[in-house]
Amino acid sequence: MSTHPQPNAAAEPIPQFDLSAQYAAIGREIRTAVERVLSTQQFVLGREGAAIEEEIAALCGVAHGVGVASGTDALLLALRACGVRAGDEVLLPTSTFVATGSAVSALGATPVFADVRPETYNLDPSELERRVTSRTRAVIAVHLYGLAADMDPIVAFAKSRKLPLIEDCAQAIGATYKGHRVGSFGDAACLSFYPTKNLGACGDAGMVVTNSKGLDAHLRSLRNHGQTAKYLSSEPGWNSRLDEIQAAILRVKLRHLADWQRARRSNAAEYNRLLEPVPGVMPPHETEGCEHVYHQYTIRCERRDALQEHLAAQEIGSTVYYPHPLHLQPLYAPSGHKAGDFPHAERAAKEVLSLPMYPELRKDQIARVVEAIAEFVKC
Repeated sequence: MSTHPQPNAAAEPIPQFDLSAQYAAIGREIRTAVERVLSTQQFVLGREGAAIEEEIAALCGVAHGVGVASGTDALLLALRACGVRAGDEVLLPTSTFVATGSAVSALGATPVFADVRPETYNLDPSELERRVTSRTRAVIAVHLYGLAADMDPIVAFAKSRKLPLIEDCAQAIGATYKGHRVGSFGDAACLSFYPTKNLGACGDAGMVVTNSKGLDAHLRSLRNHGQTAKYLSSEPGWNSRLDEIQAAILRVKLRHLADWQRARRSNAAEYNRLLEPVPGVMPPHETEGCEHVYHQYTIRCERRDALQEHLAAQEIGSTVYYPHPLHLQPLYAPSGHKAGDFPHAERAAKEVLSLPMYPELRKDQIARVVEAIAEFVKC
């Protein structure tokens, strides 16, 4: 097989993600919502923010939502509100975006990494008992790619150790585990509304959801300079508020989220059907009792890099999430971890590849992606 196959000049490019298709469908609604905010000239901590907090909390099946400036800030503030301080340790999977770990580091605490299950890429609960120490102060469970982590044993571990449990739901809004939505299992759960997420803003935005009235009040203070009353701060805080324009846009998109999730699941089913006879490619796993929302449709292939090059030559987009586990990031070199310490995460980082996935993706485009993959594996 040539390592540089010629692109098909007649075929349209297939991006890995396409926001323009989404905007073409709902652009008028978004512009109306933005104009509504502009007419009020209320841009911070107004009605739109309060409304989206209630709506997202209801979606997750919890009592409270606190809008913040980004998903990273959601993690940072949730950790702080749960009592994490400098010198503490926080357990989390090494297969995740760097923000999951860097939020811990930003507080002066230490992320303690755990390996993942090879079929789901999510935290292996059996790792927690091995990694816990007297300095452990919290656990973060990440729902990667849109699939819920195995929450029953994670919740049981956190309760047995009296540790706060924080869910990182950045990629999994609306996903379910045994009939319950992610975001409803931990003491707090963190959402990202980065534009490419299943529910994305037109810029950075995030939220923390919780059933705790105390955490809700603490988070509202922390996001607003630690103020408990106007110009009265009881502790250091942040300037991290979800602005009204982003809130209004999210409210528009939230009305479409259920339809978009169904479309993603339909697209995943079509990928699964077409990939079934293709050897050497492992499609994503959907755990029994869980509903995957396919933020990413992530396959595995031992010749991942060559496959990605082949797809690119056919003008088919794909992305590796994530090529470097956290324990091998330069940021965490002082931790002393080396290759081989977390074998399942490390192998996944060399083999995973996320294919085009968005609600507007057409069946003929999926067929073309799979045809290109089948062509590759035959070589």
